[in-house]
Amino acid sequence: MRKTQITIDVELDENHIPEKMTWNAEDGGVEKQETKATMISVWDDKAMEALRIDLWTKDMPLDQMKMFIHQILVSLGNTYERASGEADVAQWMEQMAEEFAIKSAIKM
Repeated sequence: MRKTQITIDVELDENHIPEKMTWNAEDGGVEKQETKATMISVWDDKAMEALRIDLWTKDMPLDQMKMFIHQILVSLGNTYERASGEADVAQWMEQMAEEFAIKSAIKM
């Protein structure tokens, strides 16, 4: 059996707010790459719920956070379609992502 690791290092200020984050993915060739935000979800099949860690640095601009969330919404639709084959639901999710982009003023 082969193992691999993805890690995220978080530097906190005195108030425990993320100041700097870097991530590593040895199989992907990523080493100490800086990032301003991360969202990680894992499935707890016993509790039947998603567990999440959402972190962003205190200097992440709001316009970039909006773009980040928009891209996650688009990606969720793509992932849902690949997993379920339900193109109609995935298309609805994409439309929702586009509506978010308009309402959040990242798309006119």
